[in-house]
Amino acid sequence: MDESGGSGQPRSGNDEPTERPATPATPATGPAHPGKPPQGTDTGEAPPPDEPTMVVRRLDPPLQPPHDDDATDKTTEDAAAKKRAETENRDGDGTENGDENGDKATDKAPANDTTAHHPHTGDDDRTLARAGVTKGRPPRRERGPGGGLLMGRPFGVPVYVAPSWFLVAALITWVFGGQLDRVLPELGAARYLVSLFFAVAFYASVLIHELAHTVAALRFKLPVRRIQLQFFGGVSEIEKEAETPGREFVLAFVGPLLSLVLAGLFYLAMLPVEPGTVPGVLLAGLMISNLIVAAFNLLPGLPLDGGRMLRAVVWKITGRPMTGTVAAAWVGRVLAVSVLIGLPLLTQSGALGSNAEDNVGMDTVMDALLAAILAAIIWTGAGNSLRVARLREHLPHLRARTLTRRAVPVETHTPLSEALRRANAAGARALVVVDTDGHPLSLVREAAIVGVPEHRRPWVAVSGLAQDLTDGMRVSAELAGEDLLDALRTTPATEYLVVEETGEIYGVLSAADVERAFVKAMARPS
Repeated sequence: MDESGGSGQPRSGNDEPTERPATPATPATGPAHPGKPPQGTDTGEAPPPDEPTMVVRRLDPPLQPPHDDDATDKTTEDAAAKKRAETENRDGDGTENGDENGDKATDKAPANDTTAHHPHTGDDDRTLARAGVTKGRPPRRERGPGGGLLMGRPFGVPVYVAPSWFLVAALITWVFGGQLDRVLPELGAARYLVSLFFAVAFYASVLIHELAHTVAALRFKLPVRRIQLQFFGGVSEIEKEAETPGREFVLAFVGPLLSLVLAGLFYLAMLPVEPGTVPGVLLAGLMISNLIVAAFNLLPGLPLDGGRMLRAVVWKITGRPMTGTVAAAWVGRVLAVSVLIGLPLLTQSGALGSNAEDNVGMDTVMDALLAAILAAIIWTGAGNSLRVARLREHLPHLRARTLTRRAVPVETHTPLSEALRRANAAGARALVVVDTDGHPLSLVREAAIVGVPEHRRPWVAVSGLAQDLTDGMRVSAELAGEDLLDALRTTPATEYLVVEETGEIYGVLSAADVERAFVKAMARPS
């Protein structure tokens, strides 16, 4: 995941200076920053041209106080009268000895009706339901697929088999079965069972290759997200970059090295076995396949292991990891073009061991298709390696302090319209719900605010739109780069409370702002 972007620091849409102090722990109508007027305050100076005001205007439309609106009072009285009329029509004359009291109570209802005058009672649930918000319930996030069928967790790392593996297993079974028919024709249909066993054993060898990368990464204290077996081999998803070029070289080389070791072991196991038997053919096939895996991965181009080794060498010489990535990625692209053109030519010429006159018709089409798929994988992988390297180069510019939105604290029963008025007065773009002592309890979700109609905001309490804070939703204002991303990845949420080292509220970090910063970083030149 690579990103760069624009000139200067990536911004979330709020260009607040990083040195600003935290918002005070008690609500205030004045500026949250001493010595600095809030956004929207008339100071006689024109605001900066890139000052974001769109969201603030959207979050705080002009509203009239509900108690001073005669029209609102009249609407409330009309609704109460209508309700009395419906009650009388439904009950008729009521009970012979008890309806007078009931009628008196009904007559008094408009004076005691608190639903229209208290924003935190009555119609809140109906308003939230119309807005598509579930009161008191945090937003649900869809979980991405785990990567296929979970096979186990060696060394604590999950191993997945992608659905595409079953396709390639069927292809290997069919191709190897045809070869067995020429070598061991007496097997008949059982040759496909032997071929299936070969396909599983071959991918077990690929898994061992990937486990070598995983063990080396864990040895260097690098987190490994998962191992995935897919159409063309396997992938070990190492989440951080090696700290030195020497470690990068070792991390890349252990995979092909173990494939060579496996090829040697299969060769030694093949020596005492009679060549024309099923075990002999299987051992020979596994030896050759592991040699091919090792040789292919040692090609000096990203995303192959040989490309990472080349990157480590260039990194060591130049002292710049990005220079090594660029060199290895472009070699990888040249390699992709070479595979696309050269593999069919080698097959047609018989240089790979087959007779040139036999390579006609469907075989030629299959060779060209295989070459195109391999070339596309290498070319795409090289491009992805460039993007990931560019992202990591610019990750230090992604700082929680820079991306954080200014926030104002509000108490639980504060009406949404009043909270938004305070936010506008302080030039803030986020709301933090606090208790009477000023301790943060929850974060008001921006999506929930947008979902509340403007005319209902005086009657909706901020607590009904907030998501309770968990430990993972509190992040330090000092976090930056991969540490910041790790913190957000550990606890997925839409907003996070950013705090100073002293525990003081600094503001609110929106996941959408981080995503926009990613997009900018992707476009920034290295």
